[in-house]
Amino acid sequence: QVQLVESGGGLVQPGGSLRLSCAASGIIFRRFAMGWYRQAPGKQRELVADITIGGRANYAEFVKGRFTISRDNAKNTVYLQMNSLKPEDTAVYYCRADGMGYPPVNYWGQGTQVTVSS
Repeated sequence: QVQLVESGGGLVQPGGSLRLSCAASGIIFRRFAMGWYRQAPGKQRELVADITIGGRANYAEFVKGRFTISRDNAKNTVYLQMNSLKPEDTAVYYCRADGMGYPPVNYWGQGTQVTVSS
């Protein structure tokens, strides 16, 4: 059974930081590209950042220079370090795993709420 369990969300003031974690089980983690997505109320889910199996990171323009994605294959975990948070970063943040085989498979976590407010 595949599970992606996010943690680390919460309430933070503008300018603050949070670190999200996504622990994976039931998959061969090193064979999956990993990503963080977010969905704000009334908006579509959007890509925040992803990281390849080789560790190459890709970021949405709106988080470049503020967020950092990383992975620890030994711990089957992907992280999202979020700095300089803004109120518009408020959303539910989801972890996604994308398999590199065929047919393509992907899995989602249940999400963790991030609220940026004073």
